[in-house]
Amino acid sequence: MALYKINPFFFILCCSFHLISSQPWDYPTANLSTTWVNSVSAPHSVDFIDGSIVRAILLRGTFGPRYACGFYCNGNCESYLFAIFIVQTNSASQITMPAIGFPQVVWSANRNKPVKINSTLQLTAEGDLVLRDADGTLAWSTNSAGKTVAGLNLTDEGNLVLFDSKNATVWQSFDHPTDSLVPGQKLVSGMKLTASVSTTNWTEGGLFSFSATNDDLVAFVESNPPQTYFERSISVLNTSGGSNYVMYLNGSLALISNSNDPQTLISIPPASSAQYMKLESDGHLKVYEWQSRWNEVDDLLTGFNGECYYPMVCGRYGICSRGQCSCPKSSSNSTSYFRQIDDRQGNLGCAEVTRLTCNALNNHRFLELQDVDYFTFTADIKNTDMNACKDACLRNCSCKAALFRSGLNSSTGDCYLPSEIFSLANNQKDKTRYDSYAFIKVQVEAEPAAAKEKKRVNGAVLGSVIGLAILGILIAIAVFIIWKKRKASEDEENYLDHVPGMPTRFSYDDLKAATENFTKKLGQGGFGSVFEGCLEDGTMIAVKCLDGIGQVKKSFLAEVETIGSIHHVNLVQLIGFCAEKSHRLLVYEFMSNGSLEKWIYHGKQEQTLDWNCRRKIIQDIAKGLAYLHEECRQKILHLDIKPPNILLDEKHNAKLSDFGLSKLIDRNQSQVMTTMRGTPGYLAPEWLSGAITEKVDVYSFGIVILEILSGRRHFEASESEDQQVMLNLFKKKAEEGQLVDLIDKHSEDMQLYKEEVIKTMQIAAWCLQHDYTKRPSMSMVVKAMEGVLDVEKNLDYSFNPQIVSVIPNITFAHSTPLLPSVLSGPR
Repeated sequence: MALYKINPFFFILCCSFHLISSQPWDYPTANLSTTWVNSVSAPHSVDFIDGSIVRAILLRGTFGPRYACGFYCNGNCESYLFAIFIVQTNSASQITMPAIGFPQVVWSANRNKPVKINSTLQLTAEGDLVLRDADGTLAWSTNSAGKTVAGLNLTDEGNLVLFDSKNATVWQSFDHPTDSLVPGQKLVSGMKLTASVSTTNWTEGGLFSFSATNDDLVAFVESNPPQTYFERSISVLNTSGGSNYVMYLNGSLALISNSNDPQTLISIPPASSAQYMKLESDGHLKVYEWQSRWNEVDDLLTGFNGECYYPMVCGRYGICSRGQCSCPKSSSNSTSYFRQIDDRQGNLGCAEVTRLTCNALNNHRFLELQDVDYFTFTADIKNTDMNACKDACLRNCSCKAALFRSGLNSSTGDCYLPSEIFSLANNQKDKTRYDSYAFIKVQVEAEPAAAKEKKRVNGAVLGSVIGLAILGILIAIAVFIIWKKRKASEDEENYLDHVPGMPTRFSYDDLKAATENFTKKLGQGGFGSVFEGCLEDGTMIAVKCLDGIGQVKKSFLAEVETIGSIHHVNLVQLIGFCAEKSHRLLVYEFMSNGSLEKWIYHGKQEQTLDWNCRRKIIQDIAKGLAYLHEECRQKILHLDIKPPNILLDEKHNAKLSDFGLSKLIDRNQSQVMTTMRGTPGYLAPEWLSGAITEKVDVYSFGIVILEILSGRRHFEASESEDQQVMLNLFKKKAEEGQLVDLIDKHSEDMQLYKEEVIKTMQIAAWCLQHDYTKRPSMSMVVKAMEGVLDVEKNLDYSFNPQIVSVIPNITFAHSTPLLPSVLSGPR
């Protein structure tokens, strides 16, 4: 099928039209086993004046605004989406390029995972529509393999459909709306429109959603819990008792039920040309129509709410009054509790002057705002008074404001205690129906202690002075003892301040505030717990709090000194640390997808990873280890490679973490004697001799490869005796020539790439050789994974896994001290 290049969101023109292609416009279908490549050399690509690009692959219609689908980018063109959009054609069935407004995207498949140039879209022989990035990583799929799909069709209504041999729909884009609806499209209960982050960032991460339930048509802001800013009951309209849905008709957004005629929910201007509806990133639901350009013809929800009753019209904590934005102010004193984020852009909202935290509940006060309303009100407490409402908020740390509504001149009303505050509004709309108050919780400085009453001088004073003197001597002795014990800790703190290249040093109070008093636990390990946090600049962090003294102190020093001054894309970045009194904390970049272990083991994974994702993770681990072993002035041995110490970011890029057991080796040393350390099951056989090299990491890496490929742990107690230890099973299957039996059976995708998976198992076997001198270096592993180096042929599958469950209690002398000052940065 030919590829076109037309523009993304803005396929726009003005009075004159320019001919792009003589290709006939109407070719809306495709057969199985068809592949389209997002290539710069595609024959019908079109570059637009604003820098955007579209490559259309299916096109429907002969004249005027018509639907097409294909690849598009929005200007920087480093990433592309697969989308359905509206384009313009002329009477000669040729694509025209107007000056403003085309194409307009109405659906996209992968807005959370854009792809690069040379990505592919394939309608497989099995009937699956699959989008892969240039490196083969799966970006999106209809998951329709094996469902008797016969072909692909783009309908007149702009619906992308996979159909079977009887022309019945197997999958359709209308069932998976993004942020837009087109005429003829249904919004069934359970579906929703989700706004993009902004007009330039189309990621599905915006604050606003619009959906239909069995009872309501509702728009809400994505907080926890969600806060509704528009609601229209539809259950009373469905008198038939059957199923119902909302449909975008020409002239209305209407309820369709089994026995009733369409009933208008929201009126829309009848379309005279192409029309679509879009949930914008500011929460407005707008209708656009082509009239020589895309014009806004209606703002559907504003007529119900008014401009000031959108959740982010004035940003967080901002107050909207007749379209103007301001920050909350006290009428009783001159104290400023809020400031505008940008004086020139009031709609960006207000920031707290003093951050509200749960650490000082006694310093919480209320900023009282009368005749100030909120866009939503869900009573948490009914028939109460104002003081009880305020007290309830003070007792609840997560409560950010007490909102109180009462009848006119009444002391009793309802109380709403939101945990997140968006825009407020001067109560102009309903001031004649109820009184409204907003009590915004703020943080104040600690009040000074009251002046102490002067004591009379009498005969008892002398005795008190003598007693205090004796007590002071005892305290001094105790302080001296404590000082001696803490001297080492202070030396450690001072030492870290003088090590070059160290990351940011945080105070304990800073990290306590950033983690909201360590309330969001991400996980727990042998030396402490990890908590989610957020710095003042919005940077998400993970804070590891180390517990204990002896071994923890060594672990802390090893971690800070080892990775504090090195940087690599496959190492978790150490942003900072805290060494203050007894507190030892490490601050890392936040890895949103957590550790590898929750993605690969059966029954524990969040979703099954496909082969390309697993291969990329293995390559990332290998590159991180190659850097540690070969690209620093001293070799860095990690010594604890295992899935819990491999973290994944939002794109499943893998990074090594937890360097608490790491060891440095001078480059002129071939091996080092050290205390046995690591995790049973991942320990190389040479640990029994105590003399180790970087090849112990290579061995652990081999175990991790097998776990990733098989989807099981190195030891499974629930299995039969001959299958409990994975290395024994690996040896058996290798001797039988049946390594395919080890491939994760829970992943259909893995089964499609058996040859590649088995080659990777052979790399694992190479890494697991009993004689460590026969194991490859990690740079050789990287080349083998990339296909530029062959795996060693004569591999020994006698892996000797007796060290899986036993760690002998032996200790060896350290031959290399931890000297971070000789570490190099990234090359």
